[in-house]
Amino acid sequence: MNGRANTKERITSAAAALLAEGGREAVTTRAVSKAADVQPPTIYRIFGDMQGLLDAVVAEGFAEYLAKKTNRVRAADAVDDLREGWDLHIEFGLSHPEVYKLMYGQPRPGICSDAARDAANVLRDLVERVAESGKLRFDVDRAAQMIHSAGAGVTLTLIGIEPEDRDPELSRQTREAILAAVTISDASETPPGSGKTTARAVALKAVLPELTDTLTHAERGLLAEWLDRIAATA
Repeated sequence: MNGRANTKERITSAAAALLAEGGREAVTTRAVSKAADVQPPTIYRIFGDMQGLLDAVVAEGFAEYLAKKTNRVRAADAVDDLREGWDLHIEFGLSHPEVYKLMYGQPRPGICSDAARDAANVLRDLVERVAESGKLRFDVDRAAQMIHSAGAGVTLTLIGIEPEDRDPELSRQTREAILAAVTISDASETPPGSGKTTARAVALKAVLPELTDTLTHAERGLLAEWLDRIAATA
């Protein structure tokens, strides 16, 4: 490991320790430089500013969770897989509350950390698998946003409550409510009328990227537009 990489790791580790012990307010230039045994300009030279350092801390804290979520054995049923993904998300937030609050507790319009973007991509992949199975009631992006909003809300709510006072059923019940809202319990028993039409349109759109030998790029784009329109109006 070269000197710059070693210094970067030392600064990031110092900032992570300060964050875990005292929250965002404890991560100051003076405190980090003292803990990492570097001069303050070194922090800015490597990370640009304190936000850059905090983003690095979030990325490091999130890496283990992301690996666990992406490398796990997938459930045979896509909805069960999504259910397990929800539980891992909540578990990460409660195990790393300060990192989680940096990721989701202070939204900056138009700005998304790499860690949050990676998390969103993992969630979208899980939702897309549900769509491919014909069990999704909405288009993939909307369903993913609904699930993320509910999951982040539950996690931040639980973080704000003393562990001994937390409702152990809050996460599970909210999870089941949001899954019931965005999925169909059995693709072979899709609801009559508009619900069936929407589920089929969403499922077909989810597999369009696989039809490269059948449809041109322009044709897939046009069909995707039609399917979006069907799903939105059915």
